[in-house]
Amino acid sequence: MPRAIAIETSGRIGSIALVDGEGVVAEEQFPHGLQHAAQIVPIIDRLTRARGWAPADVEQLYVSAGPGSFTGLRIAITLAKTMALATGVKLVAVPTVRVLAENAPAEARHVMIVLDAKRNQIFTARFERNASGEWLEREPAQLATLGEMVARSPRPVHLLGEGLPYHQKFLPAGDEQVIVTPPELWRGRAAAVAKLGLATSARGEFADPTTLTPIYIRKPEAEEKWEKRR
Repeated sequence: MPRAIAIETSGRIGSIALVDGEGVVAEEQFPHGLQHAAQIVPIIDRLTRARGWAPADVEQLYVSAGPGSFTGLRIAITLAKTMALATGVKLVAVPTVRVLAENAPAEARHVMIVLDAKRNQIFTARFERNASGEWLEREPAQLATLGEMVARSPRPVHLLGEGLPYHQKFLPAGDEQVIVTPPELWRGRAAAVAKLGLATSARGEFADPTTLTPIYIRKPEAEEKWEKRR
């Protein structure tokens, strides 16, 4: 098993995890926001030093690539690209919706991701657990409304994601087969990024640091406004 770093910055709480031959050996959280972004590198430095790792010892880096917070994604992807170009570490981009699906309760068979995209829209995806316990992507990451996604989803369906407080009002009244999961399951974790990153790297699927970009689904609002003014 390679020595690796996993980064999750798509939501309100970010986290860093380390992986070596024992699996995930460390994980640390930090608040979201630009004022905390400067702490990511010191956290990585502290965690790796505690394991006795030098920068050259890190073989792979797994990053939650979106959709999610535009600012958080830009920070993580930029850091990953910089480390890859500086040290040669191999990169794996892990879709954030797949990271979130790892939080689903054990009894869940159908899971829908709900992330706020504003304008009464959500960034979403839908997954189904097969007989082997693996998650299969039934609808890829996309921009939609919660109502239309729920209308075409099999039942029962579990919903999770930090967009739920803003969109729960659009759920059909009285449908007990649409299950809102507890808030502690709504954010991604670096440990899940590490698990999925390891599986992806084992298949030899690495990202090119020169072309890697976040999965935005929709352009950032500032970019849309700039284009409109043009």
